[in-house]
Amino acid sequence: MTPTLTDAQVRQFHDEGWVALPAITTPEEVAWLRELYDRLFDSRVGRDEGNQFDLAGSDDDPEAAALPQILQLSKYAPELKECLYWQHALAVARQLLGPETRHQGEHAILKPASNGAATPWHQDEAYWNPALDYNSLSIWMPLQDAGESNGCLWFLPGSHRWEVKPHHCIGHDPRVHGLELDEPEQLDTSQAVVCPVPAGGCSIHYCRTLHYAGPNHTPGRRRAYILGFGTPATERAEPRDFYWNAAKQTPREARAKVFREQQAAKECQAG
Repeated sequence: MTPTLTDAQVRQFHDEGWVALPAITTPEEVAWLRELYDRLFDSRVGRDEGNQFDLAGSDDDPEAAALPQILQLSKYAPELKECLYWQHALAVARQLLGPETRHQGEHAILKPASNGAATPWHQDEAYWNPALDYNSLSIWMPLQDAGESNGCLWFLPGSHRWEVKPHHCIGHDPRVHGLELDEPEQLDTSQAVVCPVPAGGCSIHYCRTLHYAGPNHTPGRRRAYILGFGTPATERAEPRDFYWNAAKQTPREARAKVFREQQAAKECQAG
């Protein structure tokens, strides 16, 4: 049955910028998703298009990716759009953001066994178009139990009310797509909350909520499948400057550019 949030859960999301649910799909679907997920990562789908890449590394060597990520997962497995997780996630998102809420994207992040890199403190909106205002959230579902030992999320309650803070590419390396907060050592994380989640449960956070995930110290993969939802973005009266994105020179974007040019050439020849 479609999950129904309690008043306390809705209030926590709006007060703290995050909330967690013990289940958003069935154990059977989790097992199916885990098998599909591993197959898509192992076959490196989307790499030539720039949709699979190393989020935390230079992405030069796909064999040594520290934090592999796939964008647009359902492009390579359309059956995902019909799964319970998608249906339940949309229903939950509408309970938090309103009936105009729509699906806005998806990605999967894999922390490899024993050496998956940490995901530094960041705000999701720091990746997006600075000329727009967003009212969006992410639903983060692990496909195995996620705890401190293998990289569950941490949240800083109340940070969803902040403006987007300055970020930079991880390690100040413009080849790296992933972002981290400027001067993270100055961030007071004494009030940060760890959020362990069972397989098939989820954590939900607002697009400006500061969050972090530690490395994976376990002998198994840490798999997370994330769906994004929101109401239509609106133009800002005063555009912002997310200079950190303009400074990137990633192999991922270079591959994507070549792929787009090849596709355009094929369409021109066919037309």
